[in-house]
Amino acid sequence: SLTQSRHSRHLGACAAALARFGRGDLAVAAEQLRLARRELGRITGHVGAEDVLDIIFRDFCVGK
Repeated sequence: SLTQSRHSRHLGACAAALARFGRGDLAVAAEQLRLARRELGRITGHVGAEDVLDIIFRDFCVGK
C-alpha cells in the first residue's frame, strides 16, 4: 500500500543516516542524527519548525 511504501522509504533514509553516523567529526555525526530523527518524524507525524521553514522557502520563494 501507499502508506507502507512511504514508511519504507523514510525508514530506509533513517537507516542510511544512522549508518553514516560514525563517520567524520562531531558536527557530521550530529547532522546524521538530525536527519534520522527527521525521517522518523515524517512517519510519526511530528513536524518541527525546521520542516515548516523548509516548506515556506521551497514553495513561496521567501528570501530570494
